[in-house]
Amino acid sequence: MNENVVDILIYLYENYMDGSQDAPDDQNQIQDELLQAGFQEHEIDRAFQWMDELVVQQSSGRPPLSHGVQSFRVFTEEEQYRLDADCRGFLMFLEQSGILDHEGRELVIDRAIALEQTRVSVEELKWVALLVLINQPGKEGAFAQMEELVYEDMPSYLH
Repeated sequence: MNENVVDILIYLYENYMDGSQDAPDDQNQIQDELLQAGFQEHEIDRAFQWMDELVVQQSSGRPPLSHGVQSFRVFTEEEQYRLDADCRGFLMFLEQSGILDHEGRELVIDRAIALEQTRVSVEELKWVALLVLINQPGKEGAFAQMEELVYEDMPSYLH
């Protein structure tokens, strides 16, 4: 099976994080389930590390920018390579539509680069943004909008 970290994150979201069923208390149980589903152990470990790093960054307590502050994001060469023009445009759309604020944008970029993929697709970036927003207090509306964006292009039989 040629699955990557994003596929595991999607599996975890759709099976546990969307509220449809409770996750097992033991991470080893989840890991066993993922192995039985056909995911590779190395990729499972990377997915858990990715989620752990997200939690650490979300709890770092960075103060928010002042309301109304305009910022201009300059992407590094690596970011431009991994996040093509479509991805960067999608990030701008999320920010302009109020789904992401400046800090959220930076966290999504960081987590997208942390996937360690050569290139990140817009679809993968949507999932990263959704996972960044899922546990942020006060961002429930943004999360709901992002969830709608994630599922709008997917065939209905996947729900």
